[in-house]
Amino acid sequence: MTKKIDSDEIYKLLKRRIIELEYRPGEVLNEVDVADEFEISRTPIRKVFQQLSDDKLLNIIPRFGAQVTPIDFRYMKSVFEVTREIDPFATRLAVERISNENLKRLEAIVDRLNQYDIESDYQKAIDDDEEFHRIISESCGNPCLSEILERLHIHTERLWHYSEQFFNSMDLFTNTLSKVVKAIKEKDTANAEKYAREHIDEFVEKIKQELL
Repeated sequence: MTKKIDSDEIYKLLKRRIIELEYRPGEVLNEVDVADEFEISRTPIRKVFQQLSDDKLLNIIPRFGAQVTPIDFRYMKSVFEVTREIDPFATRLAVERISNENLKRLEAIVDRLNQYDIESDYQKAIDDDEEFHRIISESCGNPCLSEILERLHIHTERLWHYSEQFFNSMDLFTNTLSKVVKAIKEKDTANAEKYAREHIDEFVEKIKQELL
């Protein structure tokens, strides 16, 4: 007998589909269709839809379904105003708290990014960029800060996917992240914080040039 997937796993799967644009902005999801896919009742799907609505990834439309939220650049502006302050702060905390194992993981990510081709490896680059941020978040030693960053990075990662066509160089990934790792290795909190903020600012500037 096949083990049925639980609602938490379904939530994670649907969230990943939205972030990676398998479900496009504006697409309507139907409770019945999703319930049929996973062979469960509509009740847990309704709960999952509400969780995704709380994440600002779905708009619940009574008697109609749930619409994948469009990319809202006004909201993204507010996200970046926050992340450019607390991402660097998390990096600053991680300088003193990161384990040798996690530092090696960051170095491995930078090594991979330096070998990627932007056209064929963009998805891998996004995945590694997010993994880089997860390791920093994990290493900052502040669960409250980590929880906030996790919710915000849902939206920044989704924007990375949405913006793929506008990137023709790996520089946005490699330049600042390699400097962040170097600063962490040298226990240089000021530069670690500085380059973490520059990484965000360079992405935002690219988005402004191409989309706004």
